[in-house]
Amino acid sequence: MSALRQALADYLAMRRALGYTLVRSEKLLAQFLTYLEAQGEEHLTTKTALAWAMLPAGADRSWMSARLSVVRRFATHLRGIEPATEVPPRDLLPGRSCRATPYLYSQEDVIALMTATAALRTPHRTATYRTLIGLLAVTGMRIGEAISLDRDDFSAVGGVLTIRHGKFGKSRELPLHPSTVAALSDYLRRSDRPRRPPNTPALFVSPAGTRLLYVNVQNTFQKLVCRVGIAPRSAGCRPRLHDLRHAFAVRTLLDAYRDGGDPGGRLALLSTYLGHVDPGKTYWYLSAAPELLQLAGDRLERQIGGGA
Repeated sequence: MSALRQALADYLAMRRALGYTLVRSEKLLAQFLTYLEAQGEEHLTTKTALAWAMLPAGADRSWMSARLSVVRRFATHLRGIEPATEVPPRDLLPGRSCRATPYLYSQEDVIALMTATAALRTPHRTATYRTLIGLLAVTGMRIGEAISLDRDDFSAVGGVLTIRHGKFGKSRELPLHPSTVAALSDYLRRSDRPRRPPNTPALFVSPAGTRLLYVNVQNTFQKLVCRVGIAPRSAGCRPRLHDLRHAFAVRTLLDAYRDGGDPGGRLALLSTYLGHVDPGKTYWYLSAAPELLQLAGDRLERQIGGGA
């Protein structure tokens, strides 16, 4: 193993110990080192990092910026080991803010997506995706958290799910509505649940009896979106699987305003439920729905009026 490859392994191990997963970063940095080696270079230079980041020709500016940012973080670490390392300046290929606009699914959209699973190849696959979509819609959990669930993470008696592999390694418990408990229990009791080896402990399993793969779930969901006819609202607002999480958060906050409760208190509880380390990440959902902003503005006006 070359010195750079060993340095990369040490870098990834160090950051993962801090709670980062770095799946995408590991892939990109491995590709970068392959490019570096092909150039016959033994040290990381700004020139080479920039040339690699701008591949392929004609790539989007945000893509190039993201690639260079991954290299920059690694270079900063490497500089402490190898002084000859050059760290690409931060003003080189600056990124643009390109956060996707959440597609806020209506309850009718979610029902249509769950109904569309009937077109999938086998009854078990239909049940798997119908239950998975429903669970994401009513809990707001991340798809990675859902497919990482094991059967023992679900307690029908306690009515809770335990997330053991959340973002940054955080664990949390999610209280479930009785209807959700019933749906999960029914799914686990299905007679057509694959039981042949490998006998995975996963809660959601494929027809082969293995844990669901992220890429396959994404592909299947997009096929269901097309079948239902859910169209993008704009170039920056397309129906994504992750947006089931956004829709759950927005509905929760809308209910707090409509019920006359305490939106601030509900926001704090929601932040914990969603597994956000920083409550400010949850607050961002306020800007995702015009209706939420209107309700927040109306409440503020009433408070100002009452104070006058």
